[in-house]
Amino acid sequence: MAITHHPAPESLMSCSAGSMPEAFAAVMASHIAMCPGCRKQLSVMEQIGAVLLEAMTPTAIACEAEVTSMRDLQERDELQPRSDGDVPAPLVRTLGTSLDRVPWKRAGRGIWQHRIALSHEGSSTLRLIKVAAGLSLPEHGHRGSELTLVLRGAFRDARARYATGDVADVDEDIEHGPIADAEQGCICLVATDGKLRFKGRMARILQPLTGF
Repeated sequence: MAITHHPAPESLMSCSAGSMPEAFAAVMASHIAMCPGCRKQLSVMEQIGAVLLEAMTPTAIACEAEVTSMRDLQERDELQPRSDGDVPAPLVRTLGTSLDRVPWKRAGRGIWQHRIALSHEGSSTLRLIKVAAGLSLPEHGHRGSELTLVLRGAFRDARARYATGDVADVDEDIEHGPIADAEQGCICLVATDGKLRFKGRMARILQPLTGF
């Protein structure tokens, strides 16, 4: 598996610091379980962070920060590649080992989704999205960040083609209309912060029904 698209460096740094929202940390943990290069970069960042922390003077905080580190999702020794299924290690406890056994719910013609429960409700959501082969999703923008990891198949947009293991790390400045692979379709793990901004009238009408 050749992974060519990775999270932005600032996303890796946020992950290393444990300051990512839970949904985004889950996507990052899943990509890192599949990507030796990002595991190596993360290890270096954590070593640098440990040195910096040792040099700092401890200070008290008024309350617990509402962030989730990767260690809260799974132990680090579970962030290694698995060979017994197509679900990344950090999600196996929640989903099992096979994407084919996920309880999919129809979200539109040729689109299915599965919402993954988080430990607390907030603006971020985590879901699996399955798109039929060759289907083009409605063009949309974002009211916040979106982190997408391809777990099976591939999709493309105006910027690039994303295959299994690749990550699309986008923000509210990006508008796109992803198209699923013509033969395999795609299954993606998607974290979003805020609702999507659909350009088409029909997509906007159906948005409350789909939760996107």
